[in-house]
Amino acid sequence: MTLLTLSDIEKATPLVYSQMAPTPQYLWPQICDLTGATVRVKHENHTPPGAFTVRGAITSIEWLKRSSPDTKGIVTATRGNHGQSQARAATTAGLTAKIVDPHHNSVEKNAAMRSFGGTVIEHGNDFDEARLEAQRLAEVENLVSVPPFHPEIVRGVATYAMELFTAIKDMDTDYVSNG
Repeated sequence: MTLLTLSDIEKATPLVYSQMAPTPQYLWPQICDLTGATVRVKHENHTPPGAFTVRGAITSIEWLKRSSPDTKGIVTATRGNHGQSQARAATTAGLTAKIVDPHHNSVEKNAAMRSFGGTVIEHGNDFDEARLEAQRLAEVENLVSVPPFHPEIVRGVATYAMELFTAIKDMDTDYVSNG
């Protein structure tokens, strides 16, 4: 994988902002009091699916449309946020989105994926079985398989950090939750 440059991230920012606003970072006095530090929380929960993953979906789908203009749709395996984000970005771009998740996945996550235009397919008992089904569907239905990690996804997600580091210049430590 080629390392991303600051320029790559800067070029992704207007594209991300064409579909969502920058997310706020708030100072939380109670957390500051508890920790004895100045604590700001960046609210990626203010994005359309409530997660930073939408940023990467926007850039990866835009890249897909540019690099493979005849693509009719995508398929991916997920347990939630990735699927919501990919469904939203794909359908916004006029593509179909098939989202494969294991049986007994979160009812709320599946509903959210559907609300963003994804076709949810429950398959298998765990993520690996769902992932294999997504790969099979990609071949059989001529869809592009979207992995959970790809340089174009990283490029979009990185716009969150650029926002934070641009807004708060004197930060000593940055903690990132993946939940």
